[in-house]
Amino acid sequence: MFAALSQEAGLVPIVEPEILMIGDQTIERCQEVSEDALTEVFSKLAAHRVNLVGILLKTGMILSGQDCNVRADTAAIAERTLACMRRTVPAAASGILFLSGGQSEIEATERLNAIYQTIDAPWALSISFDRALQATALETWGGNPDNIPTA
Repeated sequence: MFAALSQEAGLVPIVEPEILMIGDQTIERCQEVSEDALTEVFSKLAAHRVNLVGILLKTGMILSGQDCNVRADTAAIAERTLACMRRTVPAAASGILFLSGGQSEIEATERLNAIYQTIDAPWALSISFDRALQATALETWGGNPDNIPTA
C-alpha cells in the first residue's frame, strides 16, 4: 500500500522487506525464507497495482545466519542471491539495492563484487551499504570532534 500511495504522489517507493540474519540458519534456509518473503511482497505489489518499473527493491543478500557453524563462501552467496532474485523479482522492477546486513565493509564489498561478476540479470543492481561503509569511520570518530580528520 505504501508503494502504491507513493507512486500516486509522484514518488519512487523503496520497497524494503527485512529478513534478519540473526540466528543459526543455513544459507539454504535464508534463501528459502527470502524467496517466500519476496514472492509475497511482489504478490501484494501486484494486488495494489504498483508499477514495478517505478520501484526500487532494497533487500539483503542470501547469507548464512550470524551464528551458523557452516559459513557460506562468497561464490555461494553470489550464486544463491542471484538465484533468489531471478526466481522472485519480476524483470520489470527497476533495480535492486543490496543491504550490508551486518556484514563488514570487506565482506559486503567482496560479495557485491562477486554478484556483479556473475550477473546476468534484467535489473540495475546497486548498494545500500550505509552501515557497512561507515562502520570504520564511525568507530574512528567515536563522537570525539578531534577524531574527525582521521575518521
